Amino acid sequence: MHMLASMVVTSGITGAMGASASVQHVLLLGPDDDARRALHVMLDRAGKQVSAVAELDAARSYLDGGHECDAVLAEGGLAAQLARAGGTPPVIAVVRPRDAALAMSLLAAGVDDVVSEPLDELALALALRHVAALPRRTAVVAPPSLIGDGDVMQRLRETIEKVAATRSTVLILGESGTGKELVARAIHDASPRRGRRFVAINSAAIPAALLESELFGHRRGAFTDAVRDKPGLFEDADGGTLFLDEIGELPLALQAKLLRVLQDGEIRRVGDTAPIKVDVRLIAATLRDLADDVREGRFREDLYYRLNVVPVTIPPLRERAEDIPQLARFFARRHAARHQLGEVELSDVAIEALARQPWPGNVRELENVLERVVILADGPTAERGARVIDVDYLGTIMNVRTPAPAPKDGVELSIKKATREIEQDLIRRALGVTQGNRTNAAKLLEISHRALLYKMKEYGIT
Repeated sequence: MHMLASMVVTSGITGAMGASASVQHVLLLGPDDDARRALHVMLDRAGKQVSAVAELDAARSYLDGGHECDAVLAEGGLAAQLARAGGTPPVIAVVRPRDAALAMSLLAAGVDDVVSEPLDELALALALRHVAALPRRTAVVAPPSLIGDGDVMQRLRETIEKVAATRSTVLILGESGTGKELVARAIHDASPRRGRRFVAINSAAIPAALLESELFGHRRGAFTDAVRDKPGLFEDADGGTLFLDEIGELPLALQAKLLRVLQDGEIRRVGDTAPIKVDVRLIAATLRDLADDVREGRFREDLYYRLNVVPVTIPPLRERAEDIPQLARFFARRHAARHQLGEVELSDVAIEALARQPWPGNVRELENVLERVVILADGPTAERGARVIDVDYLGTIMNVRTPAPAPKDGVELSIKKATREIEQDLIRRALGVTQGNRTNAAKLLEISHRALLYKMKEYGIT
């Protein structure tokens, strides 16, 4: 269990810093300000060997360079980012005074301990003693769309841990907006390849005529605009991981070339005859049913079985509604800080209303809504200065309303109301599946485009 060191400070005890004798080398990460200098002085007095860097990349370079380091003390946001990489020394986050909510979110994000400013020597000693007892480990830390303590997300994180330790090809399955790329990054960051590059490409976002050159590279003169040699993404990702999103959109001709890479570990640039050896772990993702595509001749069966060695399915948000409160609060804090809008809080009623929504766009839709709400809300202010966003204001931003009271016998008998609720749910789901394309959504719903626009206006769906 994590310990908030700053919450157990006791006066009148001296020499506590020496109790953490196993922590001798400490890296300070954060801006060169008075707070960091005060930490440096405390650690110097305790006989610790201290190094200091201001930027995250510098910290990673320092740790990757083989320098001795028993613990990292970092400003809160930097601490969380460093912890995500896994395999680092224990990370202690330093936060503002009495910010318990931030402290808990950092612990949930994977840091090993949290201390609050202004920091004294006993609080620092207790934190160092705590992390000194922790085993070195490769932690799988939840990126935003993996936040959640429910059973579904616990199983997903366990799967990621198992998959990350292998070299197997992974196929990530899930609806749009569930966070397939974030899961791929979590697998890479927890794998032995985490020190090398993670390269991502969306197959649907690049014209088919350019995709082969993008993946495999080309030689000068291979085609009209090939004025110089260009390595492809497989070469860029050599030793690391290539994430190929929307793999179901890959043309059949490129599917054959991808299969050869998986079988032989070799690529061939466009216009070249010599093969190039590459060591790349491939993680693919799709929202399509590739088995159906195989049956209909749109996807090669041999490639499908090569990719589908370890399938990882990401649950839609509606199947883990218990995680919505945690996600909503995380996104509200994240975007309030990003836009420098001060502290915000979501009322309990607003949280309950969010948890009841179907969220056809999944975590991406929830985040977009929370960002919009944080920017536009002018809610009342709580005692400690935070804006409070209640369900009444939430309803002006999106179609969220406090449910009407049920009949006295507890049964809703209105066919008209039930029909409207079903229509709203189906429209939202169709728009989520088509990523907001109203023409395709209308086809899925088997109604005219004009009828869909009318109903979206009627229900306040944007």
